Amino acid sequence: MAAPDIDCLVIGAGVVGLATGRALARAGRDVIIVEREAAIGQGISARNSEVIHAGIYYPRGSLKAQFCVEGRDLLYDFCANYNVSHQRCGKIIVATDAAQEAQLLALRERAIANGVSDLRLLDKAALSGLEPELCGVAGLLSPSTGTVDAHGYMLALLGDFEAHGGQLALRTPFLSARRVDGGLCVQTGGEDASEIVAAHVVLASGLSAPSLVRKFAGISEGNLPTAHFAKGNYFSLSGKSPFSRLVYPAPEPGGLGVHLTLDLAGRARFGPDVEWLDVADESAIDYRVDPDRSERFYAAIRRYWPALRDGDLVPDYSGVRPKIATAGTHDADFTIMGLDQHGVEGLTALLGIESPGLTSSLAIGKYVAQLIGD
Repeated sequence: MAAPDIDCLVIGAGVVGLATGRALARAGRDVIIVEREAAIGQGISARNSEVIHAGIYYPRGSLKAQFCVEGRDLLYDFCANYNVSHQRCGKIIVATDAAQEAQLLALRERAIANGVSDLRLLDKAALSGLEPELCGVAGLLSPSTGTVDAHGYMLALLGDFEAHGGQLALRTPFLSARRVDGGLCVQTGGEDASEIVAAHVVLASGLSAPSLVRKFAGISEGNLPTAHFAKGNYFSLSGKSPFSRLVYPAPEPGGLGVHLTLDLAGRARFGPDVEWLDVADESAIDYRVDPDRSERFYAAIRRYWPALRDGDLVPDYSGVRPKIATAGTHDADFTIMGLDQHGVEGLTALLGIESPGLTSSLAIGKYVAQLIGD
């Protein structure tokens, strides 16, 4: 059998692609990451809330639960060891009525089952004591939730990847792949369009993954999910935030509700909401934030922060979740497909890597490296 040109090729230089490439390089693999954009992290990774999640929301036994809890600890350690700016500020999930209070109890039980052991139930007095501006009947405090400088994190991942021999090829879009003697022959475009044979290919291209996986010759279409795009809009707070922690309402279908996050400078923003898009692919996505959406933001936020004043919300930015489940259905788990699922030897495809993808990235990379190692 002919020898491949490269051991591992990773498609996509977002946070998950970088974490996976780093894990493979640190395992002694010869790795190239190809990225169609002119810089790393220009997709989903540039348009998220930068929250380090604790692992509260996800069904027991799911990949989201497993990777979030493991990835959270790995991420905090990574940030400390590589001097990435972050803050373990904590968050409160607030219940505004009795029904939501019951949701908090259910969330707490789910979190405990996932291995999250530091949650604390708050009665109304305790809630007010921690965050006097909050209006609610109860709360759930998560001390291990935090925020991270996502771009700084990706730069640190890239630096360690390259320090272990990894190579990054920017402006190099993936076009197609076919099975040949020695591995997968990958065609790339750009100014230096070429073909390269890789023993292993990891598809970690975020929003475009469901369409790109179909460009592998011989792929089993019957098992492949379809892409669905759920836009999340953000509004920033024009004044100083009265909160010292992140504040989340009870979760809603498709997302975690319009919540308040704090950047590392203490500035507050609200979002994301859930806006399902009727577009064929990610090239048709309009990332502009409609100022008129502020009306529903004011209504949602005032359920837990009635003191929010008219005019205090300013349109900020938006991101899009790479859903593989349709509106009105249960969220799909992370999907990691290998030969048994799609029929293409040498391909590992990561699909539906939405939140908590940032938190889970190091755990996902570790898992993929172990899969390929086996």
